[in-house]
Amino acid sequence: MTAWSRLIRMILVLAVATAGVPPAFAQGWKPSRSVEFVVGAGSGGGNDRTARVIQKILQDRKLVASPIIVINKPGAGGGVAQEYLNTRKSDGHYLMITNPALLTNPLTGVGSAKHTDITPIAQLFTEYVMLFVRADSAIKSGKDVIDRLRKDPGALSIAVAPGPGTGTHIATALVMKAAGIDSRALRVVSYKSAGEALAAVLGGHVDLMPSTPLNVLPHMQGGKVRVIGVTAPARVGGAFAHVPTWREQGMNAIFGNWRGVVGPGGLTNEQLAYWDTVFANLNAGEEWKTEIKNGLWDVTYMNSGESKKFLDQEYEQLRRILTELGLAS
Repeated sequence: MTAWSRLIRMILVLAVATAGVPPAFAQGWKPSRSVEFVVGAGSGGGNDRTARVIQKILQDRKLVASPIIVINKPGAGGGVAQEYLNTRKSDGHYLMITNPALLTNPLTGVGSAKHTDITPIAQLFTEYVMLFVRADSAIKSGKDVIDRLRKDPGALSIAVAPGPGTGTHIATALVMKAAGIDSRALRVVSYKSAGEALAAVLGGHVDLMPSTPLNVLPHMQGGKVRVIGVTAPARVGGAFAHVPTWREQGMNAIFGNWRGVVGPGGLTNEQLAYWDTVFANLNAGEEWKTEIKNGLWDVTYMNSGESKKFLDQEYEQLRRILTELGLAS
């Protein structure tokens, strides 16, 4: 057999061996040990729940062969988690669930980490913010809240998690701005996680709380809280079909609290190709579609390249909003 014939034979054998292997996985990077999925808040909140749902689907469907471990790093409105992620530069075994705090932290002076220090991987969905009170509260509607706060912006305490300047806080501040109320004069109480903030509302320690639908749903259905408004362009529907938007109540305030996934800075093209394939498969799966429906989320899936462009644009928009609201440092 000639050298040329042997070369042709080797090429054919290699082609057969790799047939059917997904392009991103046939060659290149893949996890060689456990993957840490970092959450910048305590257990029980929206970020934690999202990470654990993703963990379960990726492992049940074997989209990631290595074990995935959810690690909670609460503190500084997600800043502690981002600082932790930044110490794992170029390591594709670390992921972090994100929300607008990724962008608002540096704008409000929380920590030194910036969104340009990390590697965007995917944008997943957007959810809207519910403002609610305890069921036995004298506040019955959004109008009641606005009337009270117009007279005295400090008359009601407002729980925010995981810190000031985050998505739920911005949503509330935009409602107040639309009503002509100085958001800087509001009495805001910060908690490390939505779970802690919810406990404070249910215990009667604070008057109001902005949060995402799934955090509120069981307590609303159990008759423990009353939802008085949502920052959506139209009613959310489902169990929240009775909840009016703020626009319906005279305040033109719309704000979406998005969720995404990032990795440490310096990820390689091969690492990004792997995670792009994983999250594209997650987004296309029926299990994830069911979660989207049950969570009353709007799908806003973007891959790593699209996510980077989105975060850069969103940063500029949030910078303008926070400056207008007096929340930027």
